[in-house]
Amino acid sequence: MTSELLPTLKSGVAELGLDLSDTQLGQLMDYLALIQKWNKVYNLTAVRLPQEMLTHHLLDSLAVIQPLRQQLHTRVPAEGAGFRLLDVGAGAGLPGVVVAICCPEVAVTCVDTVAKKATFIQQVAIALKLPNLQGLHARVENLTGPFDVVSSRAFASLLDFVTWSREALAPGGVWMAMKGKHPADELAALPADVEVFHVEQLSVPGLGAERCIVWMKPSASV
Repeated sequence: MTSELLPTLKSGVAELGLDLSDTQLGQLMDYLALIQKWNKVYNLTAVRLPQEMLTHHLLDSLAVIQPLRQQLHTRVPAEGAGFRLLDVGAGAGLPGVVVAICCPEVAVTCVDTVAKKATFIQQVAIALKLPNLQGLHARVENLTGPFDVVSSRAFASLLDFVTWSREALAPGGVWMAMKGKHPADELAALPADVEVFHVEQLSVPGLGAERCIVWMKPSASV
């Protein structure tokens, strides 16, 4: 039962310095239950055990919330109305759904080329009553945005990620790529017109593995 994992979630949230309401914690637990339910039929993720899902998926995605908020705090939304985030190759919605739950002021679009995964995101939006969440079945190369943040988690190489999603990025927008170990080889392969302005180390509660965010933006000099 996922409800048994609530104390672990609360502990992890506290360790990450996040202040989430009981409603948001409930939505995260309900989301975990939905992944478990759909996974039996649609194979959304290779991780099967609820405890591992909590650590490897939920807490791993929750670790980016504070850094994301800090980035948005220094920016002005491209369209003035509010921030828009595009989660590329979203799969089961990680980190997109977690961002939508924790940051209701951010409009999150999760795009995936697999229709069943986009459908799952849509069902999550309905079930968890998240009006700021959308699942989209499309290729990211065909999207034009503008999105203030384009994110990915275990999606592709940094080069492919920025190349395929460039047209979706708003002027002044940033790329947020979640990675494991410091991806030195991938960083070296980036084109000259992409600037890496921060590689941020993450500490995920209960996960003894390296994690980081590579923050990038189009180079102003090009």
